[in-house]
Amino acid sequence: MTYRAPINDMLLALNHGAGLQAAVEAGHYGDFDADITAAVLEEAGKFASDVLAPLNRVGDENGIKLDNGGVTTAPGWPDAYRRWTAAGWNAVSGPEAFGGQGLPLAINAACTEIWSASNVAFGLCPLLTLSAIEALDAHGTDELKKIYLDKLISGEWPGTMQLTEPQAGSDVGALRTRAERAADGSYRISGTKIFITYGDHDMSDNIVHFVLARLPDAPPGTKGISLFLIPKFMVNPDGTLGARNDIYASGIEHKLGMHAAPTCTMTMGDKGGAVGYLIGEENRGMQCMFTMMNQARLGVGLEGVGIADRAYQQALAFAQERRQGRAVGKTGNGSDPIIVHPDVKRMLMQMRALTAAARTICYATAVALDVSVRARDVKTRGLAAARAALLTPIAKAFSTDIGNEVSSIGVQIHGGMGFIEETGAAQHYRDARITPIYEGTNGIQSIDLVTRKLAANGGASVWTLLDELTETVSRVEASNDPGFGTTGSKLRDAVASLDRTSRWLLERIASVPNDALAGATPYLRLFGSTLGGCMLASEALAARNLTEAAADASRHVTLARFFAENISVQATALERAVIDGADAVNAADAVLLA
Repeated sequence: MTYRAPINDMLLALNHGAGLQAAVEAGHYGDFDADITAAVLEEAGKFASDVLAPLNRVGDENGIKLDNGGVTTAPGWPDAYRRWTAAGWNAVSGPEAFGGQGLPLAINAACTEIWSASNVAFGLCPLLTLSAIEALDAHGTDELKKIYLDKLISGEWPGTMQLTEPQAGSDVGALRTRAERAADGSYRISGTKIFITYGDHDMSDNIVHFVLARLPDAPPGTKGISLFLIPKFMVNPDGTLGARNDIYASGIEHKLGMHAAPTCTMTMGDKGGAVGYLIGEENRGMQCMFTMMNQARLGVGLEGVGIADRAYQQALAFAQERRQGRAVGKTGNGSDPIIVHPDVKRMLMQMRALTAAARTICYATAVALDVSVRARDVKTRGLAAARAALLTPIAKAFSTDIGNEVSSIGVQIHGGMGFIEETGAAQHYRDARITPIYEGTNGIQSIDLVTRKLAANGGASVWTLLDELTETVSRVEASNDPGFGTTGSKLRDAVASLDRTSRWLLERIASVPNDALAGATPYLRLFGSTLGGCMLASEALAARNLTEAAADASRHVTLARFFAENISVQATALERAVIDGADAVNAADAVLLA
């Protein structure tokens, strides 16, 4: 089956669950015309359905090939990328001064979900380019921006992020790639990077690599890392491409999923060193790289949402067509579609509810990032930056966990056919598996949430958000809508569990840090399940009052109720796992090292 972007659900989530409409009405988006949002998403959905979705299976089956240091992508890939850039999709949120459209990141986030749902391996390339644009725009010199920024924004020259080395994965400070100062102010880079997404390909004339390396006199660890821009081809003074730089793909990985996205080993220095240009200051590369990584982490969260939605759409279509057994109480001959069976309905509702919650969390992160740079007053920008910082690890980890869970349920609904590659259900499951790993593992996201984001300003950002969630719960209870069932009480219990757990962790991270670290992962799940449930309830309340969504209001109410009564209800158990489970985790050596 093909993919159709759920535009109405996306608009409700963006405008009401994530708060875009309120932020526009508050003036935080300047003269942005919110009426164009639907048109942009409609066109993105058409491009995804017509161009990208048909290539998803082609890319999975054909993969990529490496020959003489160059990577060839799957049939149709280069043409699709040319059409992508020609249509302006890479430039949606890019700064207008360098050829971008200047639209909000929140709009581009919704588009990112669409690209990921239709063809996640393709969508990986522009996702990394977006991060490269952010780093160059924030930290690059005017000269480098003049040469490279408009090319990155248009997508004519895509970008990469190069951190990982064989001995330096999550521990970036252990990297050994070397940088030597050259007389002309540039640098010569030598070393090897691994697991580099789109490190080489045939979709563009040039590639702009952003590479972490260490100078000879740099201090040890992350304080001695610098960031460099290294073009695949040098750029002549007139803007034409010159000689090939000393950076090559020396190997490609054969992976569980994402077969069409090149994952390369990149080698620099075989011919004297790759010419690189400093981004930011020497030994301050991690600061610059985090600009890239925070954007990429939101993008990866949106990959999880996109894969989940694609898996849901396919499972729903299969359940409506596949006939097995009969509905309870039905008489006569013939089998019914499996969607009549309560357990299949439960699985489909779980897929849809989890996907919707993850979607809104990601969109809310994007809105916060927008407001942190677009709002007029300093205080509003600061509060939004704190909200974005808090939500980013949740958006990345919760959403990619959901991508894995939902795609797994999709295989289950297909039954034996889900285990067979020809249905495509297995591809979603395989493609999703990398998302909790790259751009910072979900375990690291959980640690970041507990040690940095929760602890910031004594938990002020968390308490502010919990106040907002409590207000949403009160509105659900005040609605007196019987369709909500016990949604209000279930969400109130979840918010209370999140509050108690947050305060316990805030005390433990200062006094017994291992206790806090042991509970970091269930805490992030507790946070996501509570936040997602309240956001879906907020969307349901909004749908009841919107003329254009009134006919669908009961659908949104039912979805919010399902989430609260089946998923948010797990909050108390997650609270106990955090608080009571730490001792067993800390005593685990007796089992693991016996």
